[in-house]
Amino acid sequence: MPDQTDLNLADYIRSIPDFPKPGILFRDITTLLAAPDAFRRAVAELAEEFRDEKIDVVAAVEARGFIFAAPVALELNAALVPIRKPGKLPSQTLSFTYDLEYGVDTLEMHADAVSPGDKVLLVDDLLATGGTIKASCKMVEQSGGTVAGCAFLIELLGLEGAKRIAQYRTVSLIKYE
Repeated sequence: MPDQTDLNLADYIRSIPDFPKPGILFRDITTLLAAPDAFRRAVAELAEEFRDEKIDVVAAVEARGFIFAAPVALELNAALVPIRKPGKLPSQTLSFTYDLEYGVDTLEMHADAVSPGDKVLLVDDLLATGGTIKASCKMVEQSGGTVAGCAFLIELLGLEGAKRIAQYRTVSLIKYE
């Protein structure tokens, strides 16, 4: 096993030009997921940033956020709550509809997933424009929870998503211009 301190997580991210359409440089996390030492390190770093916060719930944003949120929740001894697209959760849900550049989108979570006063950490793989994570934060707050922070493996700085969630503590392990 390589020395964990020598790992540069960015070295494990593959860049794929023109995916999913021309002009987009896609940051592929599957290469990091295929490297257990790098994946373990990413989870440990995300959890460590919030270890002293006494997190009650880790909320995972669909779908790649699930990959990182589940082990972070275990590390923090917190509940795991999925935030999903409409129609994917079997019980009563809260929903939040938000504007996209061209249209609208909706997210849902179980209505009983976050209790009033719960400290919630939201986790996703990537922060781009910030719309999805901001909507997720609003849904947590509607349920009476407190957003303790937002954690990401990757942040795309040029899209300025962090500005949309500036009122929350934000941690990103890898940043790209």
